[in-house]
Amino acid sequence: MAERRMFSKQIIDSDFFLDLPLSAQALYFHLSMRADDEGFVNSPKRIQRLIGASEDDFRLLELKRYILTFDSGVIVIKHWKIHNYIQKDRFKETLCVEEKSTLALDEKNAYIEAEKVPCIQDVSNMDTQYSIVKNSIVKNSIVKEPQKRFTPPTLEEVKAYCQERNNSVDAERFINYYTSNGWQVGKTKMKDWKAAVRTWERSGYNNEQKPNNKANDKAMENCNKLLKQFEKKKQNGIA
Repeated sequence: MAERRMFSKQIIDSDFFLDLPLSAQALYFHLSMRADDEGFVNSPKRIQRLIGASEDDFRLLELKRYILTFDSGVIVIKHWKIHNYIQKDRFKETLCVEEKSTLALDEKNAYIEAEKVPCIQDVSNMDTQYSIVKNSIVKNSIVKEPQKRFTPPTLEEVKAYCQERNNSVDAERFINYYTSNGWQVGKTKMKDWKAAVRTWERSGYNNEQKPNNKANDKAMENCNKLLKQFEKKKQNGIA
């Protein structure tokens, strides 16, 4: 496995990245330094604890789409292939084969969930980054992500997703809250209700809390703030 890691100024010098807290930036650099040759990290929480980063730092990187997370606990650096080019004789394939199989590359050569883009080039089946004609292949093969129309989930769908994630989010409260405000995140129409569920989960906004206590209100405020940032980035085509 290659020992050196590089970072593209296109990503780390952007205002969007520099607006992150320094602790979140540091966590991003540490995760990137310890990723394998395809950008996967199988112990992100250990690295988070090792450097003293908070759960909020990790959550910001996820919501702002600098990292993509998997139910297995593995994460991948979204812009890994923009940051790094590793020579074939030093390259070692990732052991996170199952997670890799769910990803594809967008037109900017960044990782994206394959299910979001029809007919997109599958990372698992493509020749690796060493093809001489790589750039032309990617440009000709990748289809831009279409704009999806948001459809509010049913109570059963939210319950099923919460059970799948084994969290304590109250599905009925979740539905009632967003139905009452027209499925808005701030002034923006919601685009990904599953991301909202994960934010409630990480923020501790669950059925163990009383709906009107101050801690719960603060958690909801944080949820909406982070989700608004997430939706804004998706609108700008960065996520």
